Amino acid sequence: MVRPIASLLLAATLIFACWVNLAQADAPRSTAGLGVVIERATGSVLIVDRSAHKVLQRVEGLGDLSHASVVFSADARFAFVFGRDGGLTKLDLMSGEIAGRVLQAGNSIGGAISDDGALVAVANYEPGGVRIFDADTLEPVARFDTGAKTIGLVDVPGRRFAFTTWDDGEAWIVDMSEPDPVPLIVPGMGAYPYDALISSDGRSYIAGLFGEDGLTLLDLWQDEPEPRRILSGYGRGEEKLPVYKMPHLEGWARAGDRFVLPAIGRHEVLWIDAASFQETGRTQTHGQPVFAVARPGGRQVWVNFAHPLNDTIEVIDTLTGAVIRTLKPGPAVLHMEFSPRGEEVWVSVRDAGQVLIYDTETFAITGEFPAESPSGIFFTARAHRIGL
Repeated sequence: MVRPIASLLLAATLIFACWVNLAQADAPRSTAGLGVVIERATGSVLIVDRSAHKVLQRVEGLGDLSHASVVFSADARFAFVFGRDGGLTKLDLMSGEIAGRVLQAGNSIGGAISDDGALVAVANYEPGGVRIFDADTLEPVARFDTGAKTIGLVDVPGRRFAFTTWDDGEAWIVDMSEPDPVPLIVPGMGAYPYDALISSDGRSYIAGLFGEDGLTLLDLWQDEPEPRRILSGYGRGEEKLPVYKMPHLEGWARAGDRFVLPAIGRHEVLWIDAASFQETGRTQTHGQPVFAVARPGGRQVWVNFAHPLNDTIEVIDTLTGAVIRTLKPGPAVLHMEFSPRGEEVWVSVRDAGQVLIYDTETFAITGEFPAESPSGIFFTARAHRIGL
């Protein structure tokens, strides 16, 4: 027989346990530690908790994610996923639900969000041009028909966007703070710009050229920027090598007073003075680099490589330019994403179906989880950075 006091204590304990469970279930979740992992083969994404090293939810129905990219709303609650099929999907990271989706073109190549978080822009191959949408409703706001494949779309401070055209080598700068924006068109960017980036201060817009041996720089602090060729002659090498995969210019890294970037068709990365944009050195690498990404703080640069040498990551010391560690995560290392302060890096290993998490001081694997053909990894800290 249970004594009355014991019964009361047991009942109180059960009530308290139920209250704790309900409180935990209803506890608010911060988005600061969240991110998404693209599962490119299945049209799905994983919502992940960066701090806990775990998958919170898989979300399906996002279309063709074979070349997907992601930006985040200003409050980091929503992820905007740009699919290759022209799909723009707004994903609620709190609920794990698709909050909106539009098929705005036939073939897309990425997007950007304005600095005030109000507008989302998408660059298109087919039919070309850029379309801009209200970030809350995904209702169309504006369109700019370039008559050409459009790439290198980035956000620029002042509610502006910049992008380039593959076919005719133009850069377009659009000021969406104007009631009826007329694009500033800059000709002469070069032959077949294939990608572009913007520096973290929003000043330097740099386009890579497929048809020329070099890159083109625009100073966006100028009212009428003029194209300036940089690194002419660096590119495909004395002996031309087959280019297995064009490096992503978003893989440029600034480390201290230098940039480091992948060299097209060469087994090396280039070091560039951040003020003069003159080459200052080169580091020989395992293969043709795809991404060269700086650890936050700039002390290291992590590099992955194109097929068939894509099972490897090399870590380069910024001061010496020397490779200090070689890692073998597995077949088809596609992407690396650092935590905001750089204590760890997440690596997608597509053909192993894994995401690995490395400690950047010890290089030990501190976490891992399965994923279906993982590619891009994007943390919500990107919401607070220009060009990402």
